[in-house]
Amino acid sequence: MNIYTRNLNRIEFMVTLACTGKCKHCSEGTHDASVEFLDCDAAIDVVRRVANQYKIESLMTFGGEPLLRWETVCRIHAEARKNGIPKRQLITNGYFTKDRNQMHTAVRELGKSGVNAILLSVDVFHQETIPIDVVKEFANLVKSEGIPLRTHPAWLVSKKKDNFYNGETRKILREFEKMGIGASDGNTIFPSGNALIYLKEYFNENDNVVNPYVEDPEDIRAICIGPDGGVLGGNIYKKDILDILSSYLPG
Repeated sequence: MNIYTRNLNRIEFMVTLACTGKCKHCSEGTHDASVEFLDCDAAIDVVRRVANQYKIESLMTFGGEPLLRWETVCRIHAEARKNGIPKRQLITNGYFTKDRNQMHTAVRELGKSGVNAILLSVDVFHQETIPIDVVKEFANLVKSEGIPLRTHPAWLVSKKKDNFYNGETRKILREFEKMGIGASDGNTIFPSGNALIYLKEYFNENDNVVNPYVEDPEDIRAICIGPDGGVLGGNIYKKDILDILSSYLPG
């Protein structure tokens, strides 16, 4: 086994970069031209083959807004459950359709699929363009399906920092706390994409900020497969995922 990937224990799928929000903190920048979506059959094959060779402890689907393709999300998580992956996470902003019937159907299918942790992206940035009432409806449906759910806010500078944006985020989180939905630690906004345009005064350009989402290239613990199929310099649409893992070299 490749010494650089032998400790692999997590699979992540970015289902799409397309999004229903236009958040000023987004590290990916604008999503206006994002129309590519992960191929569902290829993703399922990755789950099956990797789980058969590695001890995979967790799987995550995210975006963009992954539930724009909720059927793909459900099939990926169902395959993860089938292959014994214990932790199956979804990150969503909760706003993926204006059709309430479709929302109800999607949440029911998520419950059947085996998703066992939903992180709901709510904060001052998301709620500038995403209606909170729709997100609350989604959250209540998730609760009714018995799927564990927490809010997952983005913090500016740090969770403990007092600034306007964090203050507004805390107000929003309290609304969900009243619904019985607690918060995760969330994440700290990374200075990239839109954040460097709209929030640049909060970042010190002299700081050497390390992206917390980048893997140690000599000890890959998690792989993230993009909607274009790209991962570790290879592409699952063109090459077997196990071949990509076995031939991977850092740098």
